[in-house]
Amino acid sequence: MMLNEIDKETVGDLVRVAHLLADAARPATLEHFRSAGLTADNKRPADFDPVTEGDRAAERAMRDVLAAERPDDAIFGEEYGKSDGTSGFTWVLDPIDGTRGFLSGTPTWGVLIAVGPAEGPIVGIIDQPYIGERFIGAPGVAETTGPLGTRPLATRAARPLSEAILFTTFPEVGTDEERLCFEAVRDAARLVRYGTDCYAYALLATGQIDLVVEAGLQSYDIQGPLAVIQAAGGIVTDWDGNPCPNGGRVIAAASKEVHTEALALIQSRLK
Repeated sequence: MMLNEIDKETVGDLVRVAHLLADAARPATLEHFRSAGLTADNKRPADFDPVTEGDRAAERAMRDVLAAERPDDAIFGEEYGKSDGTSGFTWVLDPIDGTRGFLSGTPTWGVLIAVGPAEGPIVGIIDQPYIGERFIGAPGVAETTGPLGTRPLATRAARPLSEAILFTTFPEVGTDEERLCFEAVRDAARLVRYGTDCYAYALLATGQIDLVVEAGLQSYDIQGPLAVIQAAGGIVTDWDGNPCPNGGRVIAAASKEVHTEALALIQSRLK
């Protein structure tokens, strides 16, 4: 199945169900957010990769919706892995992107939802339950709903890297080589901010910032934001300029111009 072969009726149903998933995940996460005694298990003992009962509960709630609404679709979730399907569509779920922020009480984590064929997502949602903001992107759909009402999504107009706002989650980014690549872009940008996880991608889609540069992502980290940003008019690729639905090294940009400029700096430092 190719992206351009999916009809409007199918897209509409995928959008409908994506909203149902986000609706189900909200109470499941908020039951645990800023709760007394919230604890986390460490999935990666070599450092700290936390998972909470909020993560697990949100994914279970979304899987329950899919079992009722689209039982023939496959699922790939961060916490419960892969479930096979027969429809050609896969739902890619990150029940809490930014669990470190969730543990810390910051409202910059989010629920990430994407669905599409093997080549990549056609519908994506970034949902921030505590603030009550939802960002959705799909063919013919690019909007945000929240405290300010419903508004269209559109990335910022082109401007040079020297005037750009750049985000990443961790200052160290990844390997030593990846850090040096990021620092080349950092040093050329006007303003750099850290630590907002998926919310940075939402800010890009709303026209607030210009770039997000990250490394070491999984498909469930990027597919939801990818669909939202592309629907808003932005660009998301890997550090070689290729599609990146499976994650890895990612650069998301508001415009072709700033993407080209930042990518050239990264490429100049890749071995």
